[in-house]
Amino acid sequence: MTTPSELFRFKSDGGARPTAVVVGVQLPGVDPAEHASSLAELERLAKTLGLDPIGRVIQRRAKLAPGKVLGDGKLKELAEWTGGPGEVAAYEKPGAKKKDEDDDEEAAPADGSYPDDADPDDGPILDDNGQPIAVPDKHVKVVVVDHELSPTQQRNLEKATEAEVLDRTSVILEIFHRHARTREARLQVEIAKLKYLAPRLREGGGGGDRVRGGVGGKGAGESALELDRRKIRDRIAELGRELALIEGNSQVRRSRRSDLPTVALVGYTNAGKSSLMRALTGSEVYVADKLFATLDTTVRVLVPRSHPPVLVSDTVGFIKKLPHDLVASFRSTLEEAADADLLLHVVDASDAAFRDHMQVTGEVLGEIGVKSASLLLLNKIDRVDDETRAGLALEYPDAVQLSAKRPDDVMGLRDRIVAHFEGALEDAELHVPWAAHRLVHVIHENCRVIAETHDDNGTLISVRAPSSTVARLRDELAKA
Repeated sequence: MTTPSELFRFKSDGGARPTAVVVGVQLPGVDPAEHASSLAELERLAKTLGLDPIGRVIQRRAKLAPGKVLGDGKLKELAEWTGGPGEVAAYEKPGAKKKDEDDDEEAAPADGSYPDDADPDDGPILDDNGQPIAVPDKHVKVVVVDHELSPTQQRNLEKATEAEVLDRTSVILEIFHRHARTREARLQVEIAKLKYLAPRLREGGGGGDRVRGGVGGKGAGESALELDRRKIRDRIAELGRELALIEGNSQVRRSRRSDLPTVALVGYTNAGKSSLMRALTGSEVYVADKLFATLDTTVRVLVPRSHPPVLVSDTVGFIKKLPHDLVASFRSTLEEAADADLLLHVVDASDAAFRDHMQVTGEVLGEIGVKSASLLLLNKIDRVDDETRAGLALEYPDAVQLSAKRPDDVMGLRDRIVAHFEGALEDAELHVPWAAHRLVHVIHENCRVIAETHDDNGTLISVRAPSSTVARLRDELAKA
């Protein structure tokens, strides 16, 4: 089988990107605007992966064709882009009676669907100027499908098009694989990729039994395909054990930070979370205008520094049809958001589909036990006209409209975060004896000091801090 990582063995003239055609099926209940948005997003994913999507093949159907996704007519249209035969040979059960060619009863296609179930309005795809997109003289090399394909559907499309076929899941997995930087993220992505690959393994031409099995060497033994699948299962188990150790260390780090107020940035991919993280913390986190630029959770201190310091974490972005295996693999990373004291839901207000993005984010957060975000941030508001901004203010009266590129907006958000936590702070007086004077520095690091006086017995400090921090400091003073 061809894996996504093997795709880029192609070498186009002049080092150009491999061309691709995007395939989408509009199912019942999906309106045209939502379908177009999904296809546009898939094209962005393809570009992030390094492809050059130059055309679309779209069909409206009651359901995906079980064997080949598209109806026969649209399959031939797709094959015009790739240079393939445009058909899949029907599977004939061994020993089955062949139908006579002159039989006047029309036979159903092998996949159980009929070729004429496409909407009659399906016509040529038009460009932004309303002109039909012509099939290029040079055939495209990759077909990208806006659905998760079964192994059979993927194999049949490859036969019909004679091109590499990638579904939405494989594209997302490969992007995650390329952008993962830490050991934890690499392990999480590899586990998800192996789970995707296992059912898609194919028997090679030189297959056969590896060894004879059973007592006394009797039995069929293990085929090469079965051996490959067992190796994948063993590898997944090995990676899982290694990931569990790393996740344990991450949990320890989170527990050590539990006394400090924490903020987590969550939202759709490319909503501007990393840009906002950089603006709030002054850190040099990676920022790029592409999907899934950030996969690894980063934790930094809010600046200007408050007392106690507020920790801000940037999390992996979400997307429509995010593979379930990825959500499962990244569960420990997403728990950074579940454990946060304040969630900032960052939304790209300039994106026409941002409401759908909000719904997707809410669904993923629900999977990890987070019901809703605490504060909605309508980011990139500098790209929105005044009329739209007024409408958003009426629709989301409690949301913060801002741009991560405007310092005044960022400072206003910073002050709101600090005010949020100050409302949950406790005023207390801590007496530090001279023998335990080292704790004075700890108190200054973790609390807002209101007043400080000295006497013969030590230092009396009036502080404002979370109740858990005050209780911990009192315990340390009692032991001193």
